[in-house]
Amino acid sequence: MSDPDTTPADHRMAVDRVRSTPPRLIVVAANSSVNPALGWPVGFWAAELTHPYYAFTEAGMTVTIASPDGGEIRPDALSDPRDPSRWSAEDLVSMGFLSTPECAALLEDTPRLADLDWEAYDALVICGGQSPMFTYRDHPDLKRAVVAFYEAEKVVAAFCHGVAALMDVQLGDGSYLIAGKTMTGFANVEEEYSDAFVGQRIMPWRIEDAARERGLGRSRRWST
Repeated sequence: MSDPDTTPADHRMAVDRVRSTPPRLIVVAANSSVNPALGWPVGFWAAELTHPYYAFTEAGMTVTIASPDGGEIRPDALSDPRDPSRWSAEDLVSMGFLSTPECAALLEDTPRLADLDWEAYDALVICGGQSPMFTYRDHPDLKRAVVAFYEAEKVVAAFCHGVAALMDVQLGDGSYLIAGKTMTGFANVEEEYSDAFVGQRIMPWRIEDAARERGLGRSRRWST
């Protein structure tokens, strides 16, 4: 497995830290796909990558942005502040990230998740967007990574549609990872709102329904 250069960003606002070796994180963002029902190109949600990236690096952490399949990744159009729709025009953090050559370059050729040395990292963070609903759930490398980090008692975090990656993850004993747990994710009521806005069903399945089928103990609504 390879380990690309992950020189931490140097923020002038960085907080003081006492740890000599900064925590190392893998932040996974989705590869591009297409919503077959609508014909839309879909990707990761910009703010769900750019905002955590800024917060993590400001705190002195070393971040590697990876993707399940490697290569170039792109944000969902509505999440891109530069998009003509202006849906996310007020997202100045994403605007800054996407307009900064050094940051934008991190999206041009991401390492493939399976090619990283997972033992060298302290946490796995999985971003959402529309593509995860088509590319995360059945991805074997993503499921293996979740199990590896979780069973090593390292932090595993996923948010919004990114929790699609957790739906079918089974631990070494065969149990489902989310069974009996409390989880925050994209709720049915939010999917219904989106469907009504577009005028047809957008996503091929729903996180809340799938989570309950896997024995979710309790859910908390993720709100926009």
